[in-house]
Amino acid sequence: MAQARVSMQVGADGVAVITISNPPVNALAIPIIEGLREKFDEAMRRNDVKAIVLTGKGRKFSGGFDINVFQKVHKGGDISILPDVSVDLVVNTIEDAKKPAVAAIEGLALGGGFELALGCHARIATPRTQLGLPELTLGIIPGFGGTQRLPRLVGLSKAVEMMLLSKSIMSEEGKKLGLIDAVVSSGELLKVSRLWALEIAERRKPWVRSLHRTDKLGSLSEAREILKTARQQATRIAPNLPQHHACLDVIEEGIIHGGYSGVLKEAKVFKELVLSETSKGLVHAFFAQRATSKVPNVTDVGLKPRHVKKVAVIGGGLMGSGIATALILSNIFVVLKEINSEYLLKGIKMIEANVQGLVTRGKLAKDKAGKASSMLKGVLDYSEFKDVDLVIEAVIEKVSLKQTIFGELEKICPPHCILSTNTSTIDLNIVGQKTSSQDRIVGAHFFSPAHLMPLLEIVRTEKTSAQVILDLMTLGKIMKKVPVVVGNCTGFAVNRTFFPYSQGAHMLVNLGVDTFRIDRVISSFGLPMGPFQLQDLAGYGVAVAVGKEFATAFPDRSFRSPLVELMIKSGRNGKNNGKGYYIYEKGSSPKPDPSVFPIIEESRKLTSIMPGGKPISVTDQEIVEMILFPVVNEACRVLDDGVVVRASDLDVASVLGMSFPSYRGGIVFWADTVGPSHIYSCLKKWSEAYGYFYKPSRFLEERATKGIPLSAPAASNSSASRSRL
Repeated sequence: MAQARVSMQVGADGVAVITISNPPVNALAIPIIEGLREKFDEAMRRNDVKAIVLTGKGRKFSGGFDINVFQKVHKGGDISILPDVSVDLVVNTIEDAKKPAVAAIEGLALGGGFELALGCHARIATPRTQLGLPELTLGIIPGFGGTQRLPRLVGLSKAVEMMLLSKSIMSEEGKKLGLIDAVVSSGELLKVSRLWALEIAERRKPWVRSLHRTDKLGSLSEAREILKTARQQATRIAPNLPQHHACLDVIEEGIIHGGYSGVLKEAKVFKELVLSETSKGLVHAFFAQRATSKVPNVTDVGLKPRHVKKVAVIGGGLMGSGIATALILSNIFVVLKEINSEYLLKGIKMIEANVQGLVTRGKLAKDKAGKASSMLKGVLDYSEFKDVDLVIEAVIEKVSLKQTIFGELEKICPPHCILSTNTSTIDLNIVGQKTSSQDRIVGAHFFSPAHLMPLLEIVRTEKTSAQVILDLMTLGKIMKKVPVVVGNCTGFAVNRTFFPYSQGAHMLVNLGVDTFRIDRVISSFGLPMGPFQLQDLAGYGVAVAVGKEFATAFPDRSFRSPLVELMIKSGRNGKNNGKGYYIYEKGSSPKPDPSVFPIIEESRKLTSIMPGGKPISVTDQEIVEMILFPVVNEACRVLDDGVVVRASDLDVASVLGMSFPSYRGGIVFWADTVGPSHIYSCLKKWSEAYGYFYKPSRFLEERATKGIPLSAPAASNSSASRSRL
């Protein structure tokens, strides 16, 4: 923190320029906040200071409060290390001071940094400067007065939208809203801000205290109507999250009882939320994602990433077309290969539909869509593969086909070309068995839909070179993916950890629990949909193929349910043909299909696992636990085998790859919150009642009996760890 400081320079014009310096984004660390207090106090005392300009060093105003402080609070539980900035610094020292302060904003002003600017008497910004309050994404609310000042400056509706959706705006929009007083060039920023500050001091420009304004709040009845609608929206978009409703309550306090009352309530609620389980989970997820970019013996050995300019994608199906879409959107030239012109045309049309879909939803400009489409070329042979930097194989999960393709690639592609596969389950050593280029074979496992899902699982074998891994990590970041490096085994980290998820759901159904109740309970827990609707979406062919892979690899802990085969036999294939556990009709939400009940009954008869032939009685909590505790159990084996670099990598992968709720921190973090001993005792009890599927792993038993968190690093690397990574 040696670099974190606040400086002040007083010019001959009587303007004190106070500069925040804490690279890279001028985060408001505790020393910065103390420095701001000192410099503002000094400026108030000095007779040669008429006005103040607050700015940030290095073309960034401030990225907000230092999130490391939240992590310290969560680890130690000491809330006193959080400063009372809203009441102390912003309100008393800046806004109510006898000398005016102008915020000179460049680059970004987010979170606490934006709130500092809101406490100033005017705001001057450079073009395309990002402004916003994203605190709700960390399980908290703005805590430096933002809940009170933003509605008074931009109006209640816009402020609620910005806070509830953590939606930032650009300075140009801020100017239209009256939030930004002027937008000027970078070279003019300080000059204009100094003049503006002096003109306020000399009463030639208005001296505006944001907290005292009420003109944009509207009438009390209008405000209550806006907040009522916002509460309904919050319940819909964030049913399990407390911070959204808390934010609206604090805003309402200020509208009814005045800005200062609102600021006091904000400070109190802010501290309460920092200690909430939601904030702990979201802050953990934030830091866990940052940690994925550090991979021992890859990112710390001085290697430089090689630029990937041209990529070949083999297979234009759902996955191949999605991967190709993600690449061309990142300005990377793609050669898409298919086995015949019919399949190739279909693949190209899927890519075009993906790009057009983004345009329709306002996620992509038309000119960028045109440029992206020009980066694609379809081929039926390997002639274009002579100068590619990377090949991504995305054909069906058939070992012999993949082996043939890799044998051909080795002969055709240049020696530096990375040979990767998008397989979701098959061991890479088997895929590359017939090649001699073992050092450049790697897994590039995208998640469907590949152009939208943020996770890229990079799978390395014992022979994959560090350079190949670094190149793929770099490409992943260019594609706006989060690369997580994992070891090689059946299913790798994500699919292996979660293979018991659908099996646990099938176990419950065959024990007599209602299929649709299971889906409702899992959705209420926080996953976007239940396991049976997910199976409908993925298609039953995938379920059968993947199930066989895991049953072969892990026969001692796989539960084989006949239900999917019975569904296929009855002419169902989920959403693909509009018939699954649910009925799929265009223009309406999926509806439970009562005609599946006889099929489910047949499955129950075939498995015969219901105790005494009667359905078991379970609570909603037990449904969650009987489905997710086996997932935790497999996560323990993944950790024990050293498949991931660190436990938090599995948390990131579960959130970004399986849509495990981020506010629960990820699968391992959540398990530690629930308690390893509780998970162990439940699994032991169920294994005695229902069999081997629930048998606790050695790793879980050891951690539970010794009281060690699952996320704690192992005392020493096991032989398995060394072999995997």
